[in-house]
Amino acid sequence: MAKIKPGRNASKKEVIMRNASALFRTRGFNAASMRELAEAVGVEAPSLYNHIGSKSELLQTICFKIANEFTSQLNEAEQLDINSTAKIEKIIRFHISMMQHEFDEVFVANHEWKHLQEPFLSNFLNQRRSYEKRLVAIIEEGIKKKELKNINAYVAVLTLLSAVRGLEFWQRHKKNISAKVLEDDMVTHLLNGLVTAR
Repeated sequence: MAKIKPGRNASKKEVIMRNASALFRTRGFNAASMRELAEAVGVEAPSLYNHIGSKSELLQTICFKIANEFTSQLNEAEQLDINSTAKIEKIIRFHISMMQHEFDEVFVANHEWKHLQEPFLSNFLNQRRSYEKRLVAIIEEGIKKKELKNINAYVAVLTLLSAVRGLEFWQRHKKNISAKVLEDDMVTHLLNGLVTAR
């Protein structure tokens, strides 16, 4: 029987997680089967259960891994001795980087979270709401200090998060734009807008 081969700097469970993320993204959580995952990994389906408990456990792990990475980065940005604009830029760049380098996992966390079972569903949604509220607080602080325009902070957060999520289209079509140009231009557009100064 074939064995799961750990990748470079990756455990067997991480190999399973990466393949599960790709499968859940392309097939959807409900439609994806453990048999398909086993085929992608290159083992018999029963061998997967030596490393994971269930398909639901895989989804939980993926969603909370991504949520925790975003929260950790936000914690770091909040603690830095920089202004609100620099904090927002740092957070935007991290979102873009995640969409470029951990796309499958981020896609699953963005779209398949609704299949989480309780209490994980409520925990995930609470973590996401808390993240958004903390972003709003950073923008409100920037407005208060006259770094940012007097805008609705919540609308600004929705705009930023929606814009970065739009990179799903770039991932699908892989336009001839380098990752560096993509990141820098998005940051410029999101922080400065599209209209030239008049």
